[in-house]
Amino acid sequence: MLEYLYFSAKWCAPCKQLAPIMEQISKHISVVKIDIDENPQIASQWGVRGVPTVILTNNGIEVNRHVGVKPLGTYLAI
Repeated sequence: MLEYLYFSAKWCAPCKQLAPIMEQISKHISVVKIDIDENPQIASQWGVRGVPTVILTNNGIEVNRHVGVKPLGTYLAI
């Protein structure tokens, strides 16, 4: 099962910019939003060093990773 892990933080301006794009993506594929301040262990487990980070997973295995804000088409081109 394909799923996006969307790592963000409340204080992160680019994360706020990416939020509406992730909302649109969620209409096509599952998106799990993870706040790195509330879940630092999950961010560490996935090796997240900066936000926003979006990781495409397939059955829990990383397939692709995007750091920073990318255009909508980047996330839809799976």
